[in-house]
Amino acid sequence: MASAQPPTVKVIDQCQVSPPPASVSTTTFPLTFFDMAWLFCRPLQRIFFYEFSYPRFHFTQTVLPHLKESLSLTLRHFFPFAANLTCPPPPYEPYILYKEGDSLQVTVVESDSDFNYLVANHARDVKTLQSLVPKLLSTSLSSDTTHVVPTMAIQFTVFPNKGISIGLTFNHMAADGRSFNHFMKFWASVHRSKSEDLNSLSLPYHNKDIVKDPNGLSSIFLKDSRTWEISPVGDDPSDNLLVTFVIDRAKIEQLKQYCVATLSKNGEELAQVRITTYVVTCAFMWVNLMKLQETSKGSVDDDMLYYFSSSADCRERFEFSIPGTYFGNCLAYFFVSAKRKDLMEGGIVFAAKVIGRKVCELSEGSVLVEAEKWVSKLEKIVNMGRLVSVAGSPKFRVYETDFGWGKPKKSDVVHIGAYGSFSLNESREEEGGVQIGVVVERDKLDLFNAGFQQGLNIH
Repeated sequence: MASAQPPTVKVIDQCQVSPPPASVSTTTFPLTFFDMAWLFCRPLQRIFFYEFSYPRFHFTQTVLPHLKESLSLTLRHFFPFAANLTCPPPPYEPYILYKEGDSLQVTVVESDSDFNYLVANHARDVKTLQSLVPKLLSTSLSSDTTHVVPTMAIQFTVFPNKGISIGLTFNHMAADGRSFNHFMKFWASVHRSKSEDLNSLSLPYHNKDIVKDPNGLSSIFLKDSRTWEISPVGDDPSDNLLVTFVIDRAKIEQLKQYCVATLSKNGEELAQVRITTYVVTCAFMWVNLMKLQETSKGSVDDDMLYYFSSSADCRERFEFSIPGTYFGNCLAYFFVSAKRKDLMEGGIVFAAKVIGRKVCELSEGSVLVEAEKWVSKLEKIVNMGRLVSVAGSPKFRVYETDFGWGKPKKSDVVHIGAYGSFSLNESREEEGGVQIGVVVERDKLDLFNAGFQQGLNIH
C-alpha cells in the first residue's frame, strides 16, 4: 500500500556546477530534426537510488564535494547539459548555447521518507517521487521575448543512515535516453575512479553537422510543435501511484516462445516478424494498458483503433553513418495500430506480431518513411486518448551506473504519468529479465494488478 503520510523535504544546499574554468569554449548548437521532433515534450525525469548507511553530515562533508568535482569534470565533455536552450520568437529556430560560466543547478535535500518503502516493487505515491527530482529553473524572458531554458538540473536527496538518491530533470531537446545514460555512466566512472581517466571512457561526439536534413524536416517539426493543441503537460496533479513490476527471464522466454509458436501455427512468416524481449514486453503492456484505458471510457467499438508508439535509435544505421557516441537526439518515431477486436481476441500474440513486424521493417528499410508526419500524427493520436508508448530500454543498462556505492538499489522514471507511458529497464536482479514502471490511478490499482498477473498466466 502507498504511504499515507506526506513526506517532508528540507533543502540543505543549493549551488551551480560548471565545467572547469576555460575548459569549454563558447559553442552554439543548431538543433537537428531529431532534436526538433521533441520540442513539444515536457522535461524527462529519472531517479537513481543507492544504499548509503551514513548520517547526513558524512554525505555533505565527505561525499558531496567530490560529487560536485566529478560532475564538473564530466560537464567538460557533456557541456550541453550545462548550457541553455534558447528559443527566439518565430520564425527563428531554437538552439542550444553554451558560454563560459554557464552551469546547471544542484540541490541537496534531506527527506524523512522511508527509503526502503521507496525502493520496493510496490505502488508508491507519484507526488512523493516527484519531491526527489528537481524542477528546471523558470524560463527567463529577454527583451525580445526570447525564452532561455536550462537543459538540466540535479537533486541529491539524503535519507539519513539509509540511502541517497540522485534525481535528474533534463530537456529532451538536448539529449535522448542513450546520450543521457552515457553522461550518467561517465560521471559515475569519474567519481568512482577519483580521477578523469579518459583512457577507459568513451567521449561524446558533438558534431551536429553529421545529421543531414535534405527534406526540411526540422522546419516541419518546428511548425507542427508550435501549433500543438494539447495543453502543456506539467507534474501529475492527481493522486496517482507508480507501480513497478519485474518479469523474470524465464517468464520472458515463455512469452517469446508462446508468441512464436502461436504465430507459426497461424501460418505467419516468422522471418518478417521480430520477436524479442523488447517486442513481447511492449506487446504485453499495450494490451494491458489498453484494457485499463477502456475502463475510463463509455461505449466501445470493436473497429476502434488503438495505437502503440516507440522510437528506434538511428546511430550506426547504414543510411546515417552517425557514431554510437553521438550526443543529442537520434531517434526515429514509429507507430503501429490495431483494431480493438484484434487486440482483445489476439492479445499479446497479435500485439507482438504488429510491433515485431514494424521492428523488422525498420531494421531492413529506411526509418524516415513518412517522417514529416511524426509530430502531427503524434498530436492527433494523443488527442484521441488511445495511445500507449514506452520510455527507456533494457539496452541502457541503468543498473550499471555505479558511483562507488554499488549498483543502484532502484531506478525509476518519474515523468511517465504525464503521457500514459510505461517505463522499461533491464531487471536489477538477473540478466534477461525486465523492470516495468507504470502510473496507475489509485482506484484502478487492483484492476490493473489483476489484469497484469492474468496476462502472465500463459501455458
